[in-house]
Amino acid sequence: MGIFSRFTDIVNSNINSLLDKAEDPEKMVRLIIQEMEDTLVEVRSVSAKTIANKKDIARQVSKLEESEADWQAKAELAISKDREDLARAALVEKKKSADNASALRDELMLVEEQITKLQSEVLQLQEKLADAKNRQKSIIMRQKTASSRLEVKRKLDSSKVDDAMFRFERYENRIDDLESQVDAYDLGKRTLQDEFKDLESSNKVDDELAALKSKLASKAKPAAKTTKK
Repeated sequence: MGIFSRFTDIVNSNINSLLDKAEDPEKMVRLIIQEMEDTLVEVRSVSAKTIANKKDIARQVSKLEESEADWQAKAELAISKDREDLARAALVEKKKSADNASALRDELMLVEEQITKLQSEVLQLQEKLADAKNRQKSIIMRQKTASSRLEVKRKLDSSKVDDAMFRFERYENRIDDLESQVDAYDLGKRTLQDEFKDLESSNKVDDELAALKSKLASKAKPAAKTTKK
């Protein structure tokens, strides 16, 4: 199973747990990043062990190759001394070393493939982790904004706002009534200022009346002169 498969299982398990408990999404984002960081540490540890295993296998292969060459030399020595029996035995040991070295080379190839895959997956995980950290603040801010908007929508759509506005208008009407009552107390009461205003108004009317009479009188005089002729 690849590291991303295991990582996905871990994250999905934690996300489902958080959703079931109605946890804060901000905590969920932090947890996802923490899981990615933990997975990265784990994979790096596995990579280090795999690389160490590769080096150990390579050392074993080298020793077996040396053993193979050594048995070859011994077989040649035995032949030169007319010891075919020893030469045969040396060649048998040489074959064992060669077979073991071949098996380890196959294992070494598999280990190298695993290391290559691990390194590729580590790079991918590092990129995903860097991207997640860059987007963390934005995601948290979007969540808070969406939650605030949702709360406002809920309040606007609830009957509480309508009830509050109804009470507000009722209080406003009561204040209008109080103000009307205050105005009613002053109705019919004349102050000294009111008396002077009336006098001033009366003087204006008298002045206008006098001006009108004078105007009419001046018009009547020419008419009277014309009649006498």
